[in-house]
Amino acid sequence: MYLALKFVHIVAVVLFLGNIITGLFWHAHAARSRDPRVLALTMDGIIRSDRLFTLPGVAGIIVAGVALAVIGGYPLLRTGWILGSIVLFAISGALFGMRVAPLQRQLRALAEDGAQSGRFDFDAYMARARTWELWGGFALATPLIALVLMVLKPTF
Repeated sequence: MYLALKFVHIVAVVLFLGNIITGLFWHAHAARSRDPRVLALTMDGIIRSDRLFTLPGVAGIIVAGVALAVIGGYPLLRTGWILGSIVLFAISGALFGMRVAPLQRQLRALAEDGAQSGRFDFDAYMARARTWELWGGFALATPLIALVLMVLKPTF
């Protein structure tokens, strides 16, 4: 059972981190087109992929991770690398919910409006996109640090 849960936990981490990283890549790729239709479609895809991969990844990480700690006899709040990872993961979730997701919807709306009206302010779009990338970078860095903690298991 422990190894099966560990497998689920690792697959969930791969889905979670992989989707975030590829979302940033595909947006940067779409921005090179400067085409609001391409950007709207890309942001729509990123939002959908969050529902299909990132959010289920979160659930898998949490459920399997807690189960692994319980089965392995690790106290969640008294094992430094687990507690640190939980805090970092929570920070990532908060950043995603309060900053990243709203900015994604705004970027999609800006691109859709530009495509429909024929008046697309690419510079204004990219200013907002840089803010999304900044917050997305923070939301990505925190679980990457948690991954390091999970692998290296330092003592605090």
